[in-house]
Amino acid sequence: MHPEKLVRMANQIAQFFTSQGNDHAPADVVDHLKKFWEPRMREQICAYLDEGGEGLVPAAREAVARLAAERQMQPGL
Repeated sequence: MHPEKLVRMANQIAQFFTSQGNDHAPADVVDHLKKFWEPRMREQICAYLDEGGEGLVPAAREAVARLAAERQMQPGL
């Protein structure tokens, strides 16, 4: 999948959870990505962040960073 589409999707998810007014939007985004994104999609968005992550909104950027950190600790996520 094209990185631009993944960024757009991650940003939409992050904006939804941010609009809910809670302080744990990044955690909710991580949970959503784990539940509904294919492993290849998660791998691609983590690799995109490693390359700079241009265009990711703050909550999405933080979520992907958390996901990447979890993946390093527990491969296969």
